[in-house]
Amino acid sequence: MLNEIKINLQNIQQFVSKSELEALKPAAIDALNKLHDKSGKGNDFLGWVNLPESISDADLQDIEQTAYHLSSISEVVVVIGIGGSYLGSKAVIDALSNSFDSLLNNRKNPLVVFAGHQLSEDYLHDLLEMMKGRSVSCIIISKSGTTTEPAVAFRIVKNYIEEVYGKADAKKRIVAITDQSKGALKQMSTKEGYKTFVIPDDVGGRFSVLTPVGLLPIAVAGFDIRKLVKGAVDMGKDLMPNVPYEGNICMQYAVARNALYRKGKKVEIMVNYNPKLHFLTEWWKQLYGESEGKEGKGIFPAGVDFTTDLHSMGQYIQDGERMLFETVISVKNANSKLTIPSDEENLDQLNFMAGKRIGEVNKMAELGTMLAHVDGGVPNIHIEFPEINEYYLGALIYFFEKACGVSGYILDVNPFDQPGVEAYKKNMFALLGKPGYEQQGADLKKRL
Repeated sequence: MLNEIKINLQNIQQFVSKSELEALKPAAIDALNKLHDKSGKGNDFLGWVNLPESISDADLQDIEQTAYHLSSISEVVVVIGIGGSYLGSKAVIDALSNSFDSLLNNRKNPLVVFAGHQLSEDYLHDLLEMMKGRSVSCIIISKSGTTTEPAVAFRIVKNYIEEVYGKADAKKRIVAITDQSKGALKQMSTKEGYKTFVIPDDVGGRFSVLTPVGLLPIAVAGFDIRKLVKGAVDMGKDLMPNVPYEGNICMQYAVARNALYRKGKKVEIMVNYNPKLHFLTEWWKQLYGESEGKEGKGIFPAGVDFTTDLHSMGQYIQDGERMLFETVISVKNANSKLTIPSDEENLDQLNFMAGKRIGEVNKMAELGTMLAHVDGGVPNIHIEFPEINEYYLGALIYFFEKACGVSGYILDVNPFDQPGVEAYKKNMFALLGKPGYEQQGADLKKRL
């Protein structure tokens, strides 16, 4: 794996000095050691650190067999979850799928769709309409079973499946990924006889892609979870504490972003030049936002899809307030080949590009934009990987997870809790009239 995924920090050099980066190296080394000896904050949620190599062949076989079962009886599989319970699998499935996957008629695997990640009445209504006349199964992902968004969606989808297939057959179409022994969903699964997988107690949702939370939906979609895990395992070997800083890209990334943060660069924009990576950015945003945004600290994670957003956000990035830096995830090789044809009349004045691959044009747009943004006062970190496939996606996922843990410890926060997430829930429950929230509800309604 070493040197196949590369980090280039050349375009931050005029913004942070070598000595400023060197000054953070001891903190990065200490942070990485804390992740492995479990001596840092949030050490009860570090199960993800050694997770890839702990996944057994039996574990993978169980997931693959369940995926095969769901695929054999389903045209559509609804994956219900929110946050880390859906973003990781969505990121991988979107990256590996045909861009027009939902319109293909020659599907070998079910269409995987997602629910429970918001509370849109129209969305759930449209989901039910789409399900009519199609064979449907469901994967419900929740540690507790009581998180509002997925619980509401599951109640609706479960009711639909039971009405169409009857309760006896419905249990063959529902798989629950939940706590090993406790919680409402675990109790329901035991009572109803659902097939279940376990979310490990020591793995938080945003670090759970390489558990059944991510692996089962990805397998249902027809992709090779063994290659995904292998990519993570191989990347893990390159990010161990015994790998020197100069060859350890997770420490280099964590140091670079924290050095820029200390120089007033408060917003990190994840940039991709391939729309298939849009949801990898969405997953990354949760990973870093929920891990670092606390105690009045943290870099704000944002995302753009270039070149599309160069025609919308590009102006601000080039000339707006200078509190930004970019992390560019760059794909070296396209998986397909398409060249620009010549045109005799050349009315669009594009013949100078004739014969060039679209990917070459895209790459020049990437390089030109990076230099323009540096000239405009926006440093950028460049992360390149060879191609979009299961192996490199697994490696990238583990890289970003490991770097997030290191970066959070450098920032001196607990990267593995999310105390601020509960605030909106309490207000929502109070406004909905949940028992025990009556006084808070009355107080909030006065404010409204």
